[in-house]
Amino acid sequence: MNDLHGFPRLIRIIEILRGPDGCPWDREQTLATLKPFLIEECYELIDAVDSGNPDHHRDELGDVLLQVLLHAEIRREQGTFNIHQVADHLSEKLIRRHPHVFGSVDASTPDQVLRNWETIKASETSSPRPLLAGVPRHLPALHKAQRVQARAARAGFDWTCVQDVSRKLHEEIHEFDHAMAANEPSMIADELGDLFFTLVNMCRFLNLQAEDVLNHATAKFTRRYEAMETNLRGAGKAIATESPEILDKTWQQVKSQERVGQAPCEPPGGAPSRESGPASTPPN
Repeated sequence: MNDLHGFPRLIRIIEILRGPDGCPWDREQTLATLKPFLIEECYELIDAVDSGNPDHHRDELGDVLLQVLLHAEIRREQGTFNIHQVADHLSEKLIRRHPHVFGSVDASTPDQVLRNWETIKASETSSPRPLLAGVPRHLPALHKAQRVQARAARAGFDWTCVQDVSRKLHEEIHEFDHAMAANEPSMIADELGDLFFTLVNMCRFLNLQAEDVLNHATAKFTRRYEAMETNLRGAGKAIATESPEILDKTWQQVKSQERVGQAPCEPPGGAPSRESGPASTPPN
């Protein structure tokens, strides 16, 4: 193995780890047992991207690649396919779905590329597949909603402008208030879902990722809550024993201190780049 380098060396290491004299943990893994590790590693990779640390990013890319190679090695052992066939299949698909790069098709804008991609993808199967069936079932709810909306939008089913979405949002708030007044739990849950879905649509029209927006708000709340804890602890007090009035006053103090001591937080993904129109999402 000393004469192997780069990708061939890595593939050989995986084969050894899964081999008879390899690692007991690696040998006992199956496609099913690896699923939670793949999900976890993908989230850790996203954290690494957000950190801005290239070394951290490189390490987490390697961890995701390890999961890919383990899946491919298990399939090789089963005699179905190997990692080289995975690479060849991907290469062929990329060439086939980018005729504007590798062929003579004209597509000068991202929207044209996406439309061509969907047309080519649909032609690759003998029986038509429902447009939304390709959205993974296990995506986080906000991310899944945004992908569903984007796919429907690419097919032409969408709001005209962001003002339409804003009006829909107010309509959904009114319907939620009506459900609350009726005190019907199933109706309340249903209207809350509609409200969430419309908020995701608003994010999409503003070129924001709903997951990032909510994570940003959660991080902001966490930061302010911890500051409130610190302030109260410094006064010999605790959140659990203080009145709502004191807690609200302390919270407002933390917000004021944050506004004075820090620059305003940049919205996730930067400022919206347009007032209307659906945000594009990567094809798959």
